[in-house]
Amino acid sequence: MDLDEFSSKHIDDFPRILGLDAGDRRIGVAVSDALGLTAQGVKVIDRKNSNWLQELDQLVEQYQIKELVVGFPRNMNGTVGPRGELSRQLAEELKKRYGYPVHLWDERLSTAAAERTLIDADLSRRKRKKVVDQLAATWILQGYLDAKRRQS
Repeated sequence: MDLDEFSSKHIDDFPRILGLDAGDRRIGVAVSDALGLTAQGVKVIDRKNSNWLQELDQLVEQYQIKELVVGFPRNMNGTVGPRGELSRQLAEELKKRYGYPVHLWDERLSTAAAERTLIDADLSRRKRKKVVDQLAATWILQGYLDAKRRQS
């Protein structure tokens, strides 16, 4: 079997990692590529919708997710506030639901960085609101992937 044949037949069989930027109203979702090198934004899930967990279930199945990363908001001094506790609870819930490793990843300034990127791209406020959580999830997951690669 040559390399091209292997790539086309087996590359999509590698498990991927799901990154989440969870807020009260919306959850930004990103997924790693098959090799775990890059993060791509997938969608924003409306958390007010009673079926939001089913939407997440579909993504876990569709992308063959075997690991999750949840953005963990800390205060600038490193302490954990109420939003951090909510992220911790979500991570525990997802770990029980899927049985896969769930990591909390420091998301300080990820939403601000995503917002700044979208402003620099000259997106209107309305368009930014639709994608900022997805972009923040991408930043969170990419940070995790980069750190994981540096450790290996």
